[in-house]
Amino acid sequence: MAVVRTLEVWKLGVVNYMKALKLQEKLVVDRKCHRRCDTLVSLQHPPTYTVGKRQTVHNLLIPHSDLERIGAELYHTQRGGDITFHGPHQAVLYPIISLRDLGLGARSFVEKIELTMIELAGLYGVKACPGQAGETGVWVGERKIGAVGVRISNGITSHGMAFNIDPDLSYFSHIVPCGITDKGVTSLRRETDCDLPAEDIIQEQLISCFARIFGYSNLIWKDEASIFSDKNETE
Repeated sequence: MAVVRTLEVWKLGVVNYMKALKLQEKLVVDRKCHRRCDTLVSLQHPPTYTVGKRQTVHNLLIPHSDLERIGAELYHTQRGGDITFHGPHQAVLYPIISLRDLGLGARSFVEKIELTMIELAGLYGVKACPGQAGETGVWVGERKIGAVGVRISNGITSHGMAFNIDPDLSYFSHIVPCGITDKGVTSLRRETDCDLPAEDIIQEQLISCFARIFGYSNLIWKDEASIFSDKNETE
């Protein structure tokens, strides 16, 4: 008999990065204590640069004092990977899932994250692929279209993936994206001749790709209103 795996999907719209980070930390604790099932957080961020645990802030190419001028913030995190950018018109997924329950190791998890974005790109006729040795994320030729930065604590994942639908790519000119100096950044809008649907639809397609690749057959969808309603009932 096939195992029915349940995934709770939280659709949150645009969320401040620090608020999303604290939410992930709470969800990770709840998942470790078996107070909730696997959860996938779907959102976008205001313009934000994040640095991974290697602290490669030298790959930020502008003075900290200029961040306010360009309308961006900088945060240090405990995820893997180098500096990257999050912003509007970028689909972000944060899986809070148990790798042990799925029977996955860290490398397999990252490969499936990459495959999720590759499949989404393929829906629009864009041929994407994983990076070469030492290059995480998803690429279209020499241009990066999707970033990966994950954290795993006691078998529970957090952070995740960011897929460029149509962000303002000028923000990437202020960093060395993921520490790679000789390659560029692109978006779904730039790489396809298709007319793109609303971004909500593309984000839901990304979620569907994730669920299929990771073997979740039962999806419980929640938006902000229902999430906060649930919290009020339990307080």
